[in-house]
Amino acid sequence: MRKIVEAYFKLKELNTDIRTEIIAGITTFMTMAYIIFVNPAMISQTGMDFNSAMAATCISAAVATILMGLYANYPIALAPGMGENAFFTFTVCITMGIPWQTALGCVFIGGIIFIILTITKLRQALIDAIPPSLRYGVAAGIGLLITLIGFKDAGFIVSSPATLVALGDVLSPPSLLAMFGLAVTGSLLVKKVKGSILWGILATAAVGIIFGMVKFGGVFSMPPSMAPTFLKMDLLGAVKLGLVSVIFIFLFMDLFDTVGTLAGVAEVGGFMKHGKLPRAGRALMSDAIGTCVGAACGTPTVTSYIESASGVAVGGRSGLVNIVTGLLFIAALFFSPLVNMIGGGCKTAGGELLHPVTAPALIIVGSMMLGTMIKVKWDDYSESIPAFLVLVTIPFTFSIATGLAFGFITYAVLKLFTGRGKEVSWLVYILAALFMLRFLYLKSL
Repeated sequence: MRKIVEAYFKLKELNTDIRTEIIAGITTFMTMAYIIFVNPAMISQTGMDFNSAMAATCISAAVATILMGLYANYPIALAPGMGENAFFTFTVCITMGIPWQTALGCVFIGGIIFIILTITKLRQALIDAIPPSLRYGVAAGIGLLITLIGFKDAGFIVSSPATLVALGDVLSPPSLLAMFGLAVTGSLLVKKVKGSILWGILATAAVGIIFGMVKFGGVFSMPPSMAPTFLKMDLLGAVKLGLVSVIFIFLFMDLFDTVGTLAGVAEVGGFMKHGKLPRAGRALMSDAIGTCVGAACGTPTVTSYIESASGVAVGGRSGLVNIVTGLLFIAALFFSPLVNMIGGGCKTAGGELLHPVTAPALIIVGSMMLGTMIKVKWDDYSESIPAFLVLVTIPFTFSIATGLAFGFITYAVLKLFTGRGKEVSWLVYILAALFMLRFLYLKSL
């Protein structure tokens, strides 16, 4: 059996082993387990059943993640996207007043369009068309975004009307716990301990339990029913209402979040070959099918997750990582109290929900991903300025898609205005124009 697994996932060829892949899979799951609780908490504000939404989150994440592992052999996990679920909840359902069933119909139609684009190989062409400097910027920008999330989850920063962000109460128990986790994880990495990030998470959780910040609420529970949301998407309603703009935005957000995440994580993991991502079509098809499965189960767009970088950082290189992560999502249905203990977070005295156990992992991974910027040709401003804009726009706007938009538009404009337009693929200009249209569509909603 061991030899079959090693041969199927090409572990020796990828210079990894089963133990490393299992640790990487657990690490990836630990750093993105928060979605099991955050996603239903958000989309249930539309009137969806919370427990059903939680089950839908786990099932859709498991199916899409395992499919990516078996079909594309990449350690890139998938789950309902944070930006997408916010758009689904606050813009489409609450602001526009569209029923959640109809909104799910829009997501499903967007997923079908994804599949069609993938079959025509257009999405693979999109990945191949991303200039190297933009890929480096995306990888580093995702690193800063992960760090920003980690800082927020640790309570190191808080929102401020005067300065946008400000220093939080770093002496609060959750922040001190996160500092402990950061110190432990960093020390283990310096010592080159295998699985440092995972051991750091577990050590932080243990200390949190000892000091009462992490509440032990049991281990087992029966899986919640998915009946209230399963196959409840209203396809006819989406078509009748003519929600073309909504479908278009769901399509765009998933398309370029996925392209950005694949390019960024692939760059960090060394998956790119001669500037292209092998088996990109399979990776994109896994994402497209995941979106359709998610809508059918009862959750917004399923997309590739930047937290996958945590598994890659501890040595994960094959789809076996995803099998482990996917199975843990299924197991989470039975161990929701335990998962909630580690990924569910804890509240401060002011009632703010923080995630001090997983925050250090995000910060550490963010630091690792910034290394790609040394590859940028800084003396060529037509390359460095777009890369820099991608780098800063992703965390400042909290959107990979927006960072890519700024990068593509700037890249195309600088090349054209400096008489170097022929150096750029025609697809780059089309993407730049589409990104401009994306901003127009967002403004009109």
